[in-house]
Amino acid sequence: MRTRAAVLNRMGALPPYGHSQPLELCEVELDPPGAGEVLIRMRAAGLCHSDLSVIDGNRPRPLPMVLGHEGAGVVEELGAGVTDLHVGDHVVTAFVPSCGHCPPCTGGRPALCEPALASNSAGTLLSGARRLHRAGMDLHHHLGVSAFAQYATVSRHSLVRVDSTLDFAVAAVFGCAVITGAGAVINTAQLPAERTVAIIGLGGVGLSALLAARHRLASLIVAVDLSPQKLALARDLGATHTFDAADPRIVEAIRDATQGGVEYVFEMAGAARAMDLAYRITRRGGTTVTAGLPHPSAAFSVPHVGIVAEERTIKGSYLGSCVPSRDIPRYIEWFQAGELPVDRLLSTTGPLDSINEGFDRLASGNALRQTVVC
Repeated sequence: MRTRAAVLNRMGALPPYGHSQPLELCEVELDPPGAGEVLIRMRAAGLCHSDLSVIDGNRPRPLPMVLGHEGAGVVEELGAGVTDLHVGDHVVTAFVPSCGHCPPCTGGRPALCEPALASNSAGTLLSGARRLHRAGMDLHHHLGVSAFAQYATVSRHSLVRVDSTLDFAVAAVFGCAVITGAGAVINTAQLPAERTVAIIGLGGVGLSALLAARHRLASLIVAVDLSPQKLALARDLGATHTFDAADPRIVEAIRDATQGGVEYVFEMAGAARAMDLAYRITRRGGTTVTAGLPHPSAAFSVPHVGIVAEERTIKGSYLGSCVPSRDIPRYIEWFQAGELPVDRLLSTTGPLDSINEGFDRLASGNALRQTVVC
């Protein structure tokens, strides 16, 4: 079949993206689902910094590629062997498909699935296939999803069935922003109740972490960002203290306000400077968690003695250390009960044709979670 999609042909285009148009909206050819695969009609897709980092070259990927990894849609066709989904089911995409058989998967850590790492890096589906083509040449899949399109063929292992009453734009953010941010708090840090928390970087992931910290009854929540609008929203969502990341005395200010630092700090900005700040405001005996994805060459250093003498813990969190089939429905239940108001994170919704302008808003640092209607 033919479908419209947003194709990235080269990395490193200069902003404004509304002018340089790094994503080309065009018709592409899409194969039907093979064994273990599903054709879905994409209904909404979120714009994420992980997409932007491919556009600007900070996260190199094979090209040309149909971008987009945070999506929600409806099942249109089932490939051979798919028996636990039905045509018409509403689904959310997960950007790490879990094979279920490799050591991380059998050990309960599907975010580290080894075949998924290989296929995501190569720009294929979990099977190794490429189902997207243009003018007789293969196109690559972004993280096994390629959500910036009207239709997508994906692995069954990239999908989680969700409540059909859920708005598609809201459903989409559970596939990346929510499971990454909330998962870092719930799964990676296993945040106990009544602890002090700081979150650096208030995009969709960081604000999801803030909501999860509030859900876990954090006694104090520090929010850090460059955007006054995001800091204001963080206060509305439960932050007890907010700080401008540009303040040259921010470390001292936070340590003074928190009587020596914070027990759990979450770095969600994906920058070495942010990670340095996160470590420096973590109190003795505390835990620093990072879910940000900087350029592969970025490095961050710490005094070795401090890790020992202060009993520090530094943890990475990918996909929120989630089991998507378990955690996405659970977080949706919390949302529906009013305990995780992730709809507050949504800003604008527009057509697929406006996607380059959407990435301008994302790059500006002021936009919250934007979605495109596919």
